[in-house]
Amino acid sequence: MSNEITVAGSLIQIISQSRQNALKKVNEELINMYWKIGEHLSTESEKASFGDAYIDTVAEEIQNAFPGIKGFNRRGLYRMKKFYETYKDDEFVTTLLTQISWSNHLAIISKAKTVEERHFYLALCVKENYSARELSRQIDSGYYERYMLSQEKLLPEPIKELKENPFLDSYVIEFLDLPSNFKEADLRKGLISNMRDFILEVGRDFTFIDDEVRVQVGGEDYKIDLLFFHRGLQCLVAFELKIGRFKPEYISKMDFYLEALDRQKKKKHENPSVGMILCASKDDEVVEYAMSRTLSPMMVAEYQLQLPDKSVLQKKLQELINMPLMEGED
Repeated sequence: MSNEITVAGSLIQIISQSRQNALKKVNEELINMYWKIGEHLSTESEKASFGDAYIDTVAEEIQNAFPGIKGFNRRGLYRMKKFYETYKDDEFVTTLLTQISWSNHLAIISKAKTVEERHFYLALCVKENYSARELSRQIDSGYYERYMLSQEKLLPEPIKELKENPFLDSYVIEFLDLPSNFKEADLRKGLISNMRDFILEVGRDFTFIDDEVRVQVGGEDYKIDLLFFHRGLQCLVAFELKIGRFKPEYISKMDFYLEALDRQKKKKHENPSVGMILCASKDDEVVEYAMSRTLSPMMVAEYQLQLPDKSVLQKKLQELINMPLMEGED
């Protein structure tokens, strides 16, 4: 009986992989087709005879040739034209265009306002394999702006060694349905109940291990709110949840937890544990003072319970980009 299960499992894996490969190939052909159509329409638009009537005529003839075909009406054809014109001179996207869905392309073209932002979401889509809903959520939450602002924060040495900082300075957890006067336990339970959405926010390199993880020191039990493993860092990541403003004393508590994890939970081949203190709000100067003498790899971030105002984030990012260099910086 066990052999039958093993064989069936192997066949299911083969079928599943083949279906995925077929879908990828179909998507690649579709994107290439939309590109060629967009190129043709863009070229024709440069002619004097081009006008709104031309697009209408093309759409009508396509419908006559392929009755009931979807996506080739006036609006769809203009989208293909814009798709081609957006990326025709952009070498960065050459290998990425056919790796994401048309729905994701439409979201990026319509919502991303700069070349850098488009590049960011294209690469992120490929890395994280976002659905259309997931990508729209990330764009609406100002993920690009929050990510870019986070790169300038003071980072522990183990994280600096990575090609990118996997942690954000601000997390948006609008998907929680918390009571008006919620407690830390409500926040923890809400995140656990919505772990799929929380992983989307923190990144899919995070694997959730458990909540209220016990470590015993000196005969007493202590509980870590949430424990993850990060594939890129190859280490345990402890999340401590706070419903109020950041306080300096949170640092010593996290120091204690990280030491306990490294002595009791960390495997020999893993890197030292990392801590994330997630607060409702924080003052960056207070955080910098509190962390200036700790040697433990940890960060402090704040969370928001509703989607942020993207214009505010964009203004902060623009101010950062235009900020003059301090004396001694390269």
